Amino acid sequence: MFNLAEMKDTIKIEPSGFRKKKAQAITDEINRKYANKVLQDVGLCIAMHDILYASEGFIHHGDGCSYVTVHFRLVIFRPFVGEIITGKIRSCNQEGVRVTLGFFDDIFIPYHYLQENSEFNADEQVWVWMYDENEMFMDLEETIRFRVESEQFFDTSPSVRPKKEGVDTPDLSANSAKQAPYSLIMTEAQSQLAVMIVGARLGGLTLALLLEKAKIDYHVYEKAV
Repeated sequence: MFNLAEMKDTIKIEPSGFRKKKAQAITDEINRKYANKVLQDVGLCIAMHDILYASEGFIHHGDGCSYVTVHFRLVIFRPFVGEIITGKIRSCNQEGVRVTLGFFDDIFIPYHYLQENSEFNADEQVWVWMYDENEMFMDLEETIRFRVESEQFFDTSPSVRPKKEGVDTPDLSANSAKQAPYSLIMTEAQSQLAVMIVGARLGGLTLALLLEKAKIDYHVYEKAV
């Protein structure tokens, strides 16, 4: 779910940051620039992990700021396809279920990726899984496990309109729909784990109770098979 990405950038340090230690000043500026930002085909930046190399600072004439070339690593949120993640239900509609991890909300489970025999309850505005004639409501804020099906990156930078009288003007209308720069498409995870318990004595029954509490499938056999 979390990875490290190596980056190289020239970091600008304002004169107000000169009183800090060099490493701390660089760390603060990198976090200010990258934290909570999405890098195309990289992922969501969380924070700087470490500094691999930092050059001596140089000052531009008439600027007063120090510029440092830094090779560093960032902590990136980008789960791999097929990874199982646990989150909480944020909202539901007829299209599917939206899930949040607390720090990342652009997670969507389309209705056709929900458990079989799931139906949308328009009155409650939640999805309901019909299991053995029992109604299992997917209430808001309820914990849910899901598997990454695919990921989508969207370039939200302003496009440039054709030149008009020799002037390029940014076209912000393309971003009016507020498309998320990074989103995940999920399928509701189903447990594929089943434990075989041989013998129904005290030890086997105790293990069965623990597995049932953990919601892990199990089978009890009277003798070895």
